[in-house]
Amino acid sequence: MSEGEKIIKINIEEQMKSAYIDYSMSVIVSRALPDVRDGFKPVHRRVLYGMNELGVFSNRPYKKSARIVGEVLGKYHPHGDSSVYFTMVRMAQEWSLRYPLVDGQGNYGSIDGDSPAAMRYTEARLAKIAEVTLTDLDKNTVDFQPNFDESLNEPTVLPTRIPNLLVNGASGIAVGMATNMPPHNLSDTIDAIVAYIDNREIEITELIPIIKAPDFPTGGIIYGYKGVEEAFETGRGRIVIRGKAHIETTSTGREKIIITEIPYLVNKAELIMKTAELVNEKKIEGISNVNDESDRDGMRIVIDIKKDEISNVVLNKLYKYTQLQTSFSVNNIALVKGRPRMLNLKDLIHYFVDHRHEVVVRRTQYELDQAEKRAHILQGLIIASDNIDEVIAIIRGSMNPDEAREKLIQRFELSEIQARAIVEMRLRQLTGLEQDKLRAEYEEIMNFIEECKAILASEELRMNIIKDELLEVKEKFGDERKTEIVPNAEEFNPEDFYADEEMVITISHLGYIKRTPLTEFKTQGRGGVGSKGSTTRDEDFLEHMFIATMHNTLLLFTEKGRCFWLKVYQIPEGSKTSKGRAIQNLLNIEQDDKVLAYNKVKKLDDEEYINNNFIILCTKKGIIKKTSLEAYSRPRQNGVNAITIREGDQLLEARLTDGTEDIMIAVKSGKAIRFNESIVRAIGRTASGVRGITLGNENDEVVGMICVKEESEDVLVVSENGYGKRSSIEDYRITNRGGKGVKTINITEKTGRLIAIKSVSDDNDLMIITHNGLTIRQPISGLRVMGRAAQGVRLINLKTDDKIASVARVQIENEDTVEETGTPEETGNE
Repeated sequence: MSEGEKIIKINIEEQMKSAYIDYSMSVIVSRALPDVRDGFKPVHRRVLYGMNELGVFSNRPYKKSARIVGEVLGKYHPHGDSSVYFTMVRMAQEWSLRYPLVDGQGNYGSIDGDSPAAMRYTEARLAKIAEVTLTDLDKNTVDFQPNFDESLNEPTVLPTRIPNLLVNGASGIAVGMATNMPPHNLSDTIDAIVAYIDNREIEITELIPIIKAPDFPTGGIIYGYKGVEEAFETGRGRIVIRGKAHIETTSTGREKIIITEIPYLVNKAELIMKTAELVNEKKIEGISNVNDESDRDGMRIVIDIKKDEISNVVLNKLYKYTQLQTSFSVNNIALVKGRPRMLNLKDLIHYFVDHRHEVVVRRTQYELDQAEKRAHILQGLIIASDNIDEVIAIIRGSMNPDEAREKLIQRFELSEIQARAIVEMRLRQLTGLEQDKLRAEYEEIMNFIEECKAILASEELRMNIIKDELLEVKEKFGDERKTEIVPNAEEFNPEDFYADEEMVITISHLGYIKRTPLTEFKTQGRGGVGSKGSTTRDEDFLEHMFIATMHNTLLLFTEKGRCFWLKVYQIPEGSKTSKGRAIQNLLNIEQDDKVLAYNKVKKLDDEEYINNNFIILCTKKGIIKKTSLEAYSRPRQNGVNAITIREGDQLLEARLTDGTEDIMIAVKSGKAIRFNESIVRAIGRTASGVRGITLGNENDEVVGMICVKEESEDVLVVSENGYGKRSSIEDYRITNRGGKGVKTINITEKTGRLIAIKSVSDDNDLMIITHNGLTIRQPISGLRVMGRAAQGVRLINLKTDDKIASVARVQIENEDTVEETGTPEETGNE
């Protein structure tokens, strides 16, 4: 042992414990976990700050990655160069970050797991969105700390306007804990933050419908919602992600599975390799070939299916055995005031808003201080300009600048700073124009100072500033969701519990609705008296009757022009004679509104279907309106405005069309007009529409509208006293919209006014409902085609106090027998 040295005995267990705790804390705080405020780990923050200091902004030329890495290594992050370079590379990969923060040029790797080129080959600069994370950094908005050698300062957090932790997520393994946070859509996230700012007491269950679910850069499908809700509510949850695949059929009849999106963090090349291995091992049968046809336009993995194999079965096996379906385990751990904490959705939003609030306060205080300093100097300059001759005399009479400053301070009671500014003033500032500029600047700065003081005095103003800045970010960088959300098969999906059977939906005048199996209705001969169809109140009667299957969605339109959505299986089932249930109990309809028109649609999630189909609306005053079905594809619990109804008018009909159909509108006075819908331009959901037909007189009104695609269908018109007539659509020439139309039925006192118009064929039955609640069903084939101006034939024998309320056409399905009318007792007609 050397002289002067000595050995100190220590407990190795205590030493290891102490050293390991120090190491653990270093890893947790300074390496692996992100800060809840800006969502960055130290290395990400240093890369962005280093690029900012180097001046590689989005509007400047790219710089070599090696130059950027050197800047960060040498000044802020004394670790391996690969740690800095790969951090920067990941921030540039569009399949790794939902909103990339670095704009890279060169080979930055691929989704197949290829490595990026060496840093000497690639170039980079800040992405536009990254600059928003650095805005106001020079306005004392955040604290700075010395770098590793204390020669420079670096920020402890960035004053980001982007909720980076939510929109880009984070992952990291610390000691004894890990974080795994999914990315979200920027627009949805900002909407959720704004909702929180507006209502600090908002519940997580109210935030979930706004932010919806994670939104991954590689798209895909979130399969099941339970894990999403758990993650939002507790900070932990398991989210199942599926790749997006569809089935194509070749010209030879063979089927292919086409995969266009894969789950987040899945290596495409490994997915294809694993699929090939499973085929070779015969774990997945039915695949003849797997080929990667991806290019710069997007991903496309083609899986050829063997002849006579079922594609859906093969696809389900791929989901089960490969990474075409994976799970993302959410574990929201981030640093809050230097300590790791598990955070739910509301916590993450709360801490971000707190951070933005502190940034706004510090920025405003900084701007106020700078403005007050400038105002102080301007006051001195204005005093000098008001006494310019005396000031010049004092300066000329002084031996040196210090003496001039002293004399000015004594004469005009100025501060040292003001006197120095006057002495250093240029001669050009003596001109009249420059003096006016001084006063204008002083007035502007005083107004700005008042604004700053108002902001610092009012939390409401500060919160409005935060909201405005967030909405500005949303407008600039917001985009559509990439990841779809579908209910899980294991979850409760109501449609699975109902066979897709045909139902007769009836809605009464007072708003009672029910569904009844179509098989309950008998077929009767023409001229029968009908069977008792429904029990209603004395003042009520059946107004609408139509056929829909259990899985259809009903679009219900009210006389005030509102549209509501209702699945058929959500309608209570009732017998023919039951009253049904008040529609107000199923939908949020206003008390003084009622359903007057309806439509059924098959799918609201098929883009091609909703973009190529239209809703045609018609009002009693003859106004029509055409709107794309896409405008009605997002159901809302409280409904939406479908048309702006003018005073004295109300909605009457709604029809689903494909854009090429002929429209026929009939009025009470017995006239009808026919024109092609192509001459009606599609307009927005809330517009009021254009004229479809000109009414005959003040008492006239539209009774119905039909949309006809094939001329094989005939036109059936029914009058209120039970007369009807079937005529060929060719009898009605195609005209322009807005005319008075031509005669469609000869209206007499015996027939009564026109009450309905329907498009029919021999494959239909006719269902007639009277005001007294009687129904009769008869085949259309029993009605011969007549001329346009004929009076028609009697369809139903009505009592003297009864009139027809509504008619509906019914599709015949395997019904070969036609029953004659029974006795009054059998039919319920007493």
